[in-house]
Amino acid sequence: MLRIAVPNKGSLSDTAAQMLWEAGYTGRRDPRDLHTADPRNGVEFFYLRPRDIATYVGSGALDVGITGRDLLLDSGSDATEIASLGFGDSTFRFAAPAGGFATLEDLEGVRVATSYPGLVGDFLARHGVTAKLVKLDGAVESAVRLGVADAVADVVSTGSTLRKAGLEIFGPVILQSEAVLIGSGIDKPGTGTLVRRLQGVLVARQYVLLDYDVPVAHLEQATAAAPGFESPTVSPLHDPDWVAVRVMIPRTDMNHVMDALYEIGARAILVSAIHAARL
Repeated sequence: MLRIAVPNKGSLSDTAAQMLWEAGYTGRRDPRDLHTADPRNGVEFFYLRPRDIATYVGSGALDVGITGRDLLLDSGSDATEIASLGFGDSTFRFAAPAGGFATLEDLEGVRVATSYPGLVGDFLARHGVTAKLVKLDGAVESAVRLGVADAVADVVSTGSTLRKAGLEIFGPVILQSEAVLIGSGIDKPGTGTLVRRLQGVLVARQYVLLDYDVPVAHLEQATAAAPGFESPTVSPLHDPDWVAVRVMIPRTDMNHVMDALYEIGARAILVSAIHAARL
């Protein structure tokens, strides 16, 4: 069986489990279970702390896993990224008291608090900056106020938490992170199927099917407005002056495309959800 590591808690856990379910896998029913088998699909799931998943996969103890790109890079393990999964976005930045620092070079020789010493240390080393890293498990924004650090490196969304602590963002982006599928570097049977299924879930979430009828005279203009993923499917109708068109379009463009098609002369414009896909 393909051995898959899944986050057992944290921000990635529920979405990862939902994505695997949508991909046709049967996960755990009891949230306390640390291991479950899915014989029909030839896989086993191991529920682990997100921070430990890269270590298990990199050592070869498990074949693949779902974790954050930040946790993968911070671990220093031999695991490699196979595919991004489209959720769990986060941005890592430096922050310090207002006016205290302006550039990355200003961190030379100072104390920087972070929960990701491997990730931040590698970033600083690549830019030729030597700083003293202070490892904390969380709430790093309090480190400056409490006197254990001069600056911090942390996940930033709106920046409001940092501003409340009297800190401002400076310097370059350390990392744009998201959930990723990682592997041990050995191509195990079942890995390709898992990747295709997860990619199919992403397509189903990002695209919709659009059906409409349009006069033949306006077909070229309509297909230019909605060219589709590859090419539209065009079918004749009983009325020879009209055709039926089916096309796959990005979900975010759905209403704009429908408006444009209506203006062109299309009618009976319908949108359907995609539940699974293989492209």
